[in-house]
Amino acid sequence: MPLLSRRTILAALGAVSIAFPHRVRAQSLQTLRLGAVPEDSATPVLYAQQSGLFQRYGLDVKLVAERSGPAISSAVLGGGYDIGKASVTPLVIGHAKNLPFTIIAPGGISNASAPIDALFVRGDSPYTSAAALSGKTFGVYGIGDIYTISTRAWLEKNGVDPSGVKFVEIPISAMVPAIESGRIDAGSMNEPAVQLGLQSPKLRVLAHAFAAVAPRFMYTAWFATSAFAAKNGATLTAFAHAMREAAAYCNTHHAETVELLAAFTSVDTATIRRMQRVEQGTTLDARLLQPVVDAMARGKDIQASFDARDLLEATLRSA
Repeated sequence: MPLLSRRTILAALGAVSIAFPHRVRAQSLQTLRLGAVPEDSATPVLYAQQSGLFQRYGLDVKLVAERSGPAISSAVLGGGYDIGKASVTPLVIGHAKNLPFTIIAPGGISNASAPIDALFVRGDSPYTSAAALSGKTFGVYGIGDIYTISTRAWLEKNGVDPSGVKFVEIPISAMVPAIESGRIDAGSMNEPAVQLGLQSPKLRVLAHAFAAVAPRFMYTAWFATSAFAAKNGATLTAFAHAMREAAAYCNTHHAETVELLAAFTSVDTATIRRMQRVEQGTTLDARLLQPVVDAMARGKDIQASFDARDLLEATLRSA
């Protein structure tokens, strides 16, 4: 039997790779299980999945839609997910309680110059100011979430004692009907749910409460447990790098990501096209998290403020 040349051997190996591309990839990919609230700050993961970006970083990412940040943080803590995306507030509270959360990538950035949130009331209600809502009932996605914190900060900045109001947890899909029916007096939402509120003839926007926290801040983040991060440093570094590329793309290609977001949120594409798209975070910067930590300390959600860098994975943070 004649000896085969090096060129012949390489060609044969290449043919095997082409014939079984999925098998070859599957053997080399690291699976990550993710949970996220279905809103725009999840778009970089959707894009990275669809474009093959995660695969190029050696990752097989599975994403599941969940109803609230606190539910996701509990699932991450219990091992149900490797990584979660949530409002940063349960992570701040968890850190203050010595729970082993660590933020590995930024999520959405709230920017007061292009608000992505809105506090809605019924159009025929007498509520025209924060003072008029003293003692009333507010709907939020999760008790203690960024909607709770920002609404409370907005009330305080307008001279209303937030301890006198009631916060109730309402699912994203039920927020508009809850306000329309009068079940709650006001409800805080962000995009794309804001567009659903704007389409309702029964509702009107009273305020953009996120701006009361800071002109610009990180409102969601991707996180894991410290134990998972310690055991999977290379995998999380790959995830963070892929997310940075995906976020940069999403920030400049809104039209190209409409279908992805519509499918994940079950919101129609026309609504997605009309809405204010979220600024996706590209750097893990503690300065964008510190305003939330400080606001929660003022509101007694945590006993005292702390350096936001302590909540960011040290090997991945930029500042």
